[in-house]
Amino acid sequence: MKTKADQIATDDQSHTGRTAFSQNPHALREPKENNLEMAIGHEVRAYRKKLGITVTDLAAATGISLGMLSKIENGNISASLTTLQSLSRALGVPLTAFFRRYEEPHNAVFVKAGQGVELERRGTRAGHQYNLLGHIDNNSSGVIVEPYLITLTADSDVFPTFQHEGMEFLYMLEGEVMYRHGDQLYPMQPGDSLFFDADAPHGPEVLVKLPAKYLSIISYPQRGKTD
Repeated sequence: MKTKADQIATDDQSHTGRTAFSQNPHALREPKENNLEMAIGHEVRAYRKKLGITVTDLAAATGISLGMLSKIENGNISASLTTLQSLSRALGVPLTAFFRRYEEPHNAVFVKAGQGVELERRGTRAGHQYNLLGHIDNNSSGVIVEPYLITLTADSDVFPTFQHEGMEFLYMLEGEVMYRHGDQLYPMQPGDSLFFDADAPHGPEVLVKLPAKYLSIISYPQRGKTD
């Protein structure tokens, strides 16, 4: 049965000019193993059965004892890299295939209301208050995301000259500003959003109604992941 998300993807592909997203945000991955040895053992057994061979056949092809293979498939032992290489050659799969079911730790950051970390950023000297709402370094996605709650008051100056790498998403919560991106001005009111390439000059140019608060979510490549 097709889900609503699947139907949207199908509709997108059938209408010229509409973007078909490559990822279903509601899709679930197959269950993962939290134990590395169990994950490897599951894959070794699955690939062996897919080839229709017995443990004895695999032992003969690799020179690994029956007892050792049994322990590996049951996740009772940590196989050496040399042993895994022998298994990958015998089973005809890349070495990385044995780690497919392993679930690496994924972090999350929870911030209670009013407990964001106040930071000094370029706009701080213009009276812009920045509260960082969370940060996860060295994550598995290859992307750094910085979510900020930005507050502008009567003491704030306009500062329409921010420019940095990555993409930025704004969501207006309170007040009203005229926000510049490149040579365009956007009237930002509560509920409005703006998503843009942050390499172009951008920032609040006219403070129409204060105080003003908006979410700013900046994303850029994680160094070492894409270089």
